[in-house]
Order: sequence, then C-alpha cells, then structure tokens
Amino acid sequence: MPARLRLLRAVTVLLVTGLALLLTLAGLSASGTWNAVAGRDAPRTTSAADLELALNDMDAQVANLLLANGDAGKGRLRTPYEKAVGFYGDARDEIGHDLRTLAVAAQGDRGDERTVESLTDSFAEYQELVGRALENDRRAGGRADALADYRRATDLVQGQLLPEARDLVSSNNAVFNSEYANASSALSAQLFAVVALGVLLLVVLGSLQWYLSRRFQRTLNASLLAASVCALLAVLLGAQLLSATREDLHGARRDAFDSVVALSRARAIAYDANADESRYLLDPQRREQYARAFLAKSQELYGVEGASLGTYDSQLAATWREYRADHQVLRFTGEFRRELDNITFAGERSAAEKTVETYAVYQRDDRTIRKLLAEGDESGAVEFCMGWEPGTSNAHFEAWMGALGDVTAINQRHFDRFVDAGRSDVGELLPSALGALLAAAALTVLGLRARFAEFR
Repeated sequence: MPARLRLLRAVTVLLVTGLALLLTLAGLSASGTWNAVAGRDAPRTTSAADLELALNDMDAQVANLLLANGDAGKGRLRTPYEKAVGFYGDARDEIGHDLRTLAVAAQGDRGDERTVESLTDSFAEYQELVGRALENDRRAGGRADALADYRRATDLVQGQLLPEARDLVSSNNAVFNSEYANASSALSAQLFAVVALGVLLLVVLGSLQWYLSRRFQRTLNASLLAASVCALLAVLLGAQLLSATREDLHGARRDAFDSVVALSRARAIAYDANADESRYLLDPQRREQYARAFLAKSQELYGVEGASLGTYDSQLAATWREYRADHQVLRFTGEFRRELDNITFAGERSAAEKTVETYAVYQRDDRTIRKLLAEGDESGAVEFCMGWEPGTSNAHFEAWMGALGDVTAINQRHFDRFVDAGRSDVGELLPSALGALLAAAALTVLGLRARFAEFR
C-alpha cells in the first residue's frame, strides 16, 4: 500500500510539474507574440504604408508648389503656396524616418533589404529632380524646364518608388499574417494540451481520493479535496489565458489591423488622386493621362463597374443609397468596401459612412475643376483646386482626410486595447495558475503525510 501511495503521489507531482511547465512555456510564447505584434509586425507594416502615403504627399506638394507659384513667383497663390511648402517638408522628413525604420526592420530579409536600398537610392534621385524643377520654376521663363524635370520626377515616383513601397506593405503585412496564423495555431494546440493534461491530473487526484477512502475507511481527505480544487482552478485559469489570448490576437489582427491596413492604403491612394488633379492642371500635354489615373484611383477607393468620370458621381450616389437602405447590399468594391465589410466596433460604422460621404463631396469638386477648365477659366479652376477656404476642393479634401483619420483611429485604439488586454492576461492569469498548481502539489504531499505515518 505505501508503494502504491508513493506511485500515485509521484504521478500527481509529475503531472503538476508538466502542466506548470506547459503553462509557463505557453505564457512566455504568448508574451513573445504580443511583443512581436506591437513592437515589430504592426509597426513595420504601418511604416511601409506611411512611406507610400508620404511619397504620394510629397509629389503632390511639388505639383502644388509649381501650380501655385505663378510665373516665377508673379501671381503666386500665397496661402496654397505656403501650405504646400510646409506639407512638402513634413512629407520629406516622414520619408526619411520611414526609410530608416524599414531598413532596420528588413535586416535578415534579403529581398526587403534590396527593396529598401533601391527606395533610398531612387528617393535621392527624386529629390535631385525636384530640386531642379523648383529652381527652374523660380526663374523667369523656366516653367518649361521645371515641368520637364517634374515629369521625370513624378514618373520615377509612379514607376519605381510607389510600386516598391507597396511591395513592402504587402511583404510586411504577409509576414504579420503568417505570424498570426502560426501563433493562433500554437495557442489552439496548447489549449488542447492544457485541458487534456488537466483532466488527467484531476482523474489521478480523484483516483487517489477514492483509493484512500476505500483503504483507510475515511470519507474524504480534506487536503486532497483542496488539491483537486486548486488543480481545477489552475486548469480553468490556464484555459482562460490561452483562449483569451487567441481571441485578443484575432481581434487585434483581423478586427482592427485589417481595417487599419485598408484605411492606410485608402489614404495613400487619396493623396495620389489629389495629386493627379494638380498634375492635370499643371501639365496640359498629359491631361488625358492624369484624368485616367484619377478615375483609376477613384475606382480603387470606391469601385463602381463601368463608370466614367462623367457617370461616376451618379453611380456612386445610387449604390450608396442602396447601401444606406440595406447594409447588406454593397454594390461597390475597393478599400471602402473592405472597411465596411469589417465593421466591428462601436461608432465604426457611422465613422466609415462619413468617410464615404465626404469622399463623394470631394469627387463632385473634381468635376467642378474640370468644368471650369473646359469653359476656359483656368485661373478659376486652379484657385478652386488649390484654395483652402470653406467650399473649395482642398477644404473638402481635408474634411475627407479628417473623417478617414477618425475611423482609422477607432481601429487603432482597439488594436492597442487588444494588445494591452493580451499582455494583461499573461501577467495576471499565468502567475495565478502556477500558484494554484504549486498549492495542489503541496496539498497532495501534505494530505498523504498522515497516511504514510500510519505505516511507521
């Protein structure tokens, strides 16, 4: 009988130790996952998206500087010019910061390293072309040379810098997706193992209780009963830790960050489309090209099949009315559709809808610009496009970007909340589960001590 009791005690202690080791490794893995998500995977994806946005913004501001400068400064639109100078500097600084961040993040991935190196070299070439364009535009009769330099600069952005920046967004987002899938799979396996090992521990403790009751003619061993309660508590806490971590990880990646990526992409496209309007006014030889580019980017944001610039507004309005009447009817595609398909949080739907509605106002402004130009009022078209007064295109663009920023902020706040909750669960539940297991082992040993004493 003492040998059997020692065997059951040893099995119980081994199961407790194994379960404690499993929970410790799972907790450390979960903590490492959250550190990777918050410190590496999400930041490098958003840095790549920020780089794409800043490249679009910088090139847009160069077009705005040339368009607002007049004839070597004569007839300059002062407010639009000064704002463009400020935005240009901000975008240039942001690009430098993002390239440094991405260079660090790319270490170890030769493909991303080459992309960042190419981006850095191309950006230096772009700045040289822009510098020449702005210098030429400051001298009398230099507009033709400035325009030629700007064409080469914007072609470099569109043909090389932006595709490489988008490749980095896709590459980093794919890595994040892969890490998420692996972590989610590991958490599911760990949860199964914890439950299985926990059930086995409870069965052994129950068997030990039954054996003592049968052999020693006692109804219950209080210490073993308390040990069973502690073991059950440890299993419940461990299962809660792993299931909550898996749910928080899903919320952070799928519910929040998927929307952050879509909205960041939408913001970058928006700046590029806005630049196409300035390019359209700036370069008469390429107006047809920039009109097609503006429509293509509009379709990326809010796609309506078969729409032209002449029919886009009416088709947007019709499909949007259908959606507002029934949220299940989404007869459009694009980045806004991706966001509306992923509505999760309180206030997110109304913020996303406001984004589309302010976008529709901006789209109507584009038609006003083209109408003024077609009527021969080029200065009126430029002033309406470049103005910041209420009711002008830039004012409506700013309202649209504000609405887009609001819905992005909702998703970013919830992403941060999921990360904090995941870290908190590891910090609070893991020590409690390990403490319960330690108590279970101690109570098992204590509960058997009196029985062993009877054999001395």
